[in-house]
Amino acid sequence: MRIAVVGTGYVGLVAGTCFAESGNNVVCIDVDEEKIRLLKDGVLPIYEPGLEELLRRNVHDGRLAFTTEYAEGMKDAQVVFIAVGTPPGEDGRADLRYVLSAARSIGEHMTGYMVIVDKSTVPVGTARKVKQAVSETSNQEFDVVSNPEFLKEGAAIDDFLKPDRVVVGCESDRAQKVMDELYGPFVRTGNPIIHTDIESAELTKYAANAMLATRISFMNEIANICNRVGANVNHVRQGIGTDARIGSRFLFSGCGYGGSCFPKDVQAIVKTAEENDYDFKILKAVEAVNENQKGVLFEMANEHFKGKLAGKHFAVWGLAFKPNTDDMREAPSIVLCNKLREAGATVTAYDPEAIEEAKQHYLGDSIRYAEKPMDALDAADALIIVTEWNEFRRPDFEAIRDSLEEPVIIDGRNIYSREVLEEMGFKYYAIGC
Repeated sequence: MRIAVVGTGYVGLVAGTCFAESGNNVVCIDVDEEKIRLLKDGVLPIYEPGLEELLRRNVHDGRLAFTTEYAEGMKDAQVVFIAVGTPPGEDGRADLRYVLSAARSIGEHMTGYMVIVDKSTVPVGTARKVKQAVSETSNQEFDVVSNPEFLKEGAAIDDFLKPDRVVVGCESDRAQKVMDELYGPFVRTGNPIIHTDIESAELTKYAANAMLATRISFMNEIANICNRVGANVNHVRQGIGTDARIGSRFLFSGCGYGGSCFPKDVQAIVKTAEENDYDFKILKAVEAVNENQKGVLFEMANEHFKGKLAGKHFAVWGLAFKPNTDDMREAPSIVLCNKLREAGATVTAYDPEAIEEAKQHYLGDSIRYAEKPMDALDAADALIIVTEWNEFRRPDFEAIRDSLEEPVIIDGRNIYSREVLEEMGFKYYAIGC
């Protein structure tokens, strides 16, 4: 099948590359000339394990190409995916300007029947707006389909190639047949293609992320209670996670969620509710809990040093909002580093992938950066773990103790053993255990 993908961000690149990997001919379209030039040279704008190798192979084999021209990218395409950004506006609503601009451009370059697929995360009603925008610029026949993505950063390739389900919202049998044919190779093991109306498909993505965000914030609240009553959140997690009605996924406490999906999608579904005269109280609480949780590591540091942080120096391991990505959007590390600086402390941070993102877009030169984890510890008064990269899980604790001015570890992801560290002389702080 011939496919066009509009947008070469995280979703567009993963989708385009994986569709090519399954034998389709794919052209990715983006108005950013520099990004397209780099992609043609095999240079990716994002870090995602396995994506670079897959992209280069499919470009080499002639199944994947990149262009800035809609006419070139859409030539003979049967399906075009809209995978552009939908950033939150100041009021939390999803900004659809890029989606609707892409829809109008698609309409201008259509030469025959086409299935137009909303792959971007969009609020209920967007497909109707896309349909109107395309109709304003084209007389060709087309169908609009909602096909939300459920990709986890750091595991997106497996998520796409081996999905646990594919959700397709459409209005015509013709479009449904095309989508079934396209996704058939990905669900050969029996996982379902779920067919819904368009509005239900649009709401499903928001509902899924909102539920996961709720579980995280709930467990962070439980962890904060554990710290106060002497309970261990890991024991509580095991006790409730083995309940078949609850399950064990997304029950880990920590210093708050971030990234491109959970914060934006929770805000968007709250705004959708407000626009329809409904007060989504639970999700407002989820947001509030998460924002508060991002300050927990600073509060631990402030408490340990009795409010005297001026002149202290901290080592921070982990800047990305989660492992196996360079994504720093809404990352707890930003809140931590800014609060430490405001209190008069200095920071040296290490992250295996996110340092350039931090320098260019988030923290700039307000902190120092280390090339290796141990380099960040030089003259530090404490080590703070923000992101649970695998390389942080089994470090040389004796070397860490010898490098720190004080043997203090503040663990925002509960990856270490309190018993082991306290036996070694560390003062250890964790979230709920």
